[in-house]
Amino acid sequence: MASPAADDYLKTVYAHTEWQDAPITPSVLAAKLGIAPSSVTEMVKKLAAAGLVSHVPYGAVRLTDAGTQRALAMVRRHRLIETWLVQEFGYGWDEVHDEAEVLEHTISDRLLEGIDERLGRPRFDPHGDAIPDADGIIDRVPFVLLADAPAGHSGRVLRVDDRDPELLRDLESLGLTVGSPVVVTASGVELDGASVTLPEGAAEVVWLSA
Repeated sequence: MASPAADDYLKTVYAHTEWQDAPITPSVLAAKLGIAPSSVTEMVKKLAAAGLVSHVPYGAVRLTDAGTQRALAMVRRHRLIETWLVQEFGYGWDEVHDEAEVLEHTISDRLLEGIDERLGRPRFDPHGDAIPDADGIIDRVPFVLLADAPAGHSGRVLRVDDRDPELLRDLESLGLTVGSPVVVTASGVELDGASVTLPEGAAEVVWLSA
């Protein structure tokens, strides 16, 4: 199943459980991809037949070992391209997701390796997502979603979801980016000793070190 559509499915299934434990269902997968549920059902059947996912009717979709390796290869492409666009072309972290969605399907393995080498083999992309190496090995550290962190929790920002460019810009304007040390408060966070009220929805897209 050498197709961009199949790769997008596998990458989406992988990303859904990367930062939380709940498995993805076909309906959630359809919503994330913006595709009709009937189309998702057909593609999931094809992926299962190819040995890339496991799935029972009305149940969760899970990657097989082969599906995980292919998903990690696409995740590597996406995140290296995002990093490349920021470091080499001056893109903002709010501008790279859609560009990477297109380019990840078009560049050669040779160019991807060249990008990785030129960037110094980065371990994380601009949003804090870990970049798998060429063997699919990925670095992870303990984390907690900001919405789940108790008041008084101290940590640094590990990751910010990249799907809402406007929210990314709002967070950047507050000085909250990957690596920022924060203390969780009842009303938001303290950043550099100053109380910051976060924009709506921010606590659901920011992950802190545990």
